[in-house]
Amino acid sequence: MSISVDTFFLNPQFQGTLQSQIQQMIAEGILSGRFRQGEKLPSTRKLAKHLGVSRITVTLAYTELLANDYLSSRGRSGYFVSENAPEPPPFHAIRQTGDNVDWTRAIGRRYTGGDTPQKPGDWQRFRFPFIYGQADPSLFDHGNWRLCAIQALGQKDFTALTTDYYDQDDERLIEFIVRHTLPRRGIVARPEEILITMGAQNALWLTSQVLLTQRRTAAIEDPCYHALRDILTQSRCHLVPIPVDQDGLPPHAIPSKTDVIFTTPSHQCPTTATMPMARRKALLDRARELDAVIIEDDYEFEMSFLNAPSPALKSMDQDGRVIYIGSFSKSIFPGLRLGYMVGSESFIREARALRASVLRHPPGHIMRTAAYFLSLGHYDALIRRTRITLNERCEVMHQAITENKLTVAGQGAHGGSSIWMRAPQGVDTEVLAKKLMQQGVVIEPGRTFFHGTDRPREYYRLAYSSIPTSRIPEGIRLIAECIDS
Repeated sequence: MSISVDTFFLNPQFQGTLQSQIQQMIAEGILSGRFRQGEKLPSTRKLAKHLGVSRITVTLAYTELLANDYLSSRGRSGYFVSENAPEPPPFHAIRQTGDNVDWTRAIGRRYTGGDTPQKPGDWQRFRFPFIYGQADPSLFDHGNWRLCAIQALGQKDFTALTTDYYDQDDERLIEFIVRHTLPRRGIVARPEEILITMGAQNALWLTSQVLLTQRRTAAIEDPCYHALRDILTQSRCHLVPIPVDQDGLPPHAIPSKTDVIFTTPSHQCPTTATMPMARRKALLDRARELDAVIIEDDYEFEMSFLNAPSPALKSMDQDGRVIYIGSFSKSIFPGLRLGYMVGSESFIREARALRASVLRHPPGHIMRTAAYFLSLGHYDALIRRTRITLNERCEVMHQAITENKLTVAGQGAHGGSSIWMRAPQGVDTEVLAKKLMQQGVVIEPGRTFFHGTDRPREYYRLAYSSIPTSRIPEGIRLIAECIDS
């Protein structure tokens, strides 16, 4: 690896000769760890031209460093950091500048302090990872994704790869969503009514920014997706949590003067309850009554393996008041960060303009790779494979839960990838989770999903998307034993 010539610059305040300054620059780079053993330095001619000094000055500096074993010379190949060069010191470099800003006063709006749960980044090392929202490498189609990525890098797709879309999206991806994805949810839409987002969470943020102000009111499910609550809190709107039941969000509980209603009717997050068709109609009627807009997060509809998924709420919308949010991040892999919104053209126009001002558009290569993966049938094959595996794991989970006398608080009628659990009264699942991690078991405490200060602590979520089927019974047994103790 070569060290860039742009790394070097002269300090006009330096006390000493140019030769000694060049020597010091290189020595400091080695001692700080920026320049590593075996890396090639710029040629004497190139560095001299870059710094605006004579070549002999650079040559003398290199020669001195060569004599002190900081550098080595390899024939006609040039100068390299010596294999015998001093190792970087085992301490952090001292900051060159201070921090004299009073950030408590300078920060106008705070985004820290939310309730996002801390999941272990090294969850793969745990033997029993009942962790939600991670990809299972045994299920993902690495080979075909790689081929699609290579195809998207080809000369034919050079424009799609390199162009600045500004506020537009990849036409192939939009076409697939219009012709294949949305019809499966009973939705008919034009390209002008669709916006690609950086995942569902980005879509939720865009909707909150466009629709809500400090004077408007948003109704959310309780419990709900914790990141949504954080987003709405940051928007400073009035927030009304509505307790969910076994059928999801009860429309009659939505108060008057509500402007925006957020709901997850397919698989309520986190209870996984599925909203019946009669209640969906009642929710649309209530929204019409209030002249409110509904944000439908169509969470996990692809993972319906017990029964066919119900049509989306958007498919029943006769007024254009439902904004539909979908995502490929959960069904392909979380790091993809690719989702989409469907809504009235007037709303999508504003959301598109906001997206353009913040991040312009999602990366072109990612959009085109996903478009190929979807259109060539690899996505459907992945979903079929995932459904079969999740169905098998779900059956094993329920059998183990029954045998160990654990309590299920909620499980989707159509499938999904997790089960909402409840421990006995008095059990703090955050404490439980810490104890279980010592035994290689990862669970997700449920407190953060609830609104308010006095939140229930006995709920927890068990996901089966990333744990091998064979390990489920033993993992459930360890959870039961830890609860009993």
